[in-house]
Amino acid sequence: MEVMSLMMLGLLAVVVIYAVQLYNGLVSLKHNVDKAWANIDILLKQRHDELPKLVETCKQYKQFEQETLQRVITARSQVQEARQAQDIAALGGAEHALRSGLGRLFAVAEAYPELRSNENFMQLQQRISSLENAIADRRELYNESVNLNNVRIEQFPEVLLAGMFGFTAKPLLEFSGAEKSDVDLKQLFS
Repeated sequence: MEVMSLMMLGLLAVVVIYAVQLYNGLVSLKHNVDKAWANIDILLKQRHDELPKLVETCKQYKQFEQETLQRVITARSQVQEARQAQDIAALGGAEHALRSGLGRLFAVAEAYPELRSNENFMQLQQRISSLENAIADRRELYNESVNLNNVRIEQFPEVLLAGMFGFTAKPLLEFSGAEKSDVDLKQLFS
């Protein structure tokens, strides 16, 4: 009887240790998703802080297109609202609007030689472009972290622990169809 009890106790210990390892793995994945989102959030905030400077630099040129500036300002506030609410779906659409507005602003700026030669404008354009590249890199990392999390919580036996401890699927940061399609250069310069 003692041998059987020891075997059962040993088996129970193995099962508990295995369950703890699975749980810790799920916790690690959850925190990786949160960390990836925090990295995007920081870059979005940095870009958010740079955009008013860009708009003010462009406003110095009275004839610069006010509609283009307004489009960037509106999109900036939509991104800020989605970022603060951590609404991943809304952020994708708002990001598309902001990128379109910035693309148009940079394209329109080509018609203003004084603006293009403005040192502040050039620095801001380079800074915003580098932030855009960093955001794209972080989006990829975020989506990879989300994918790993979502796959793991659906696999057996993790699905049992995920259900018991409230681990949920996270949304991917998806892009609108327009953002994935080819750029219409005619529209940018019209």
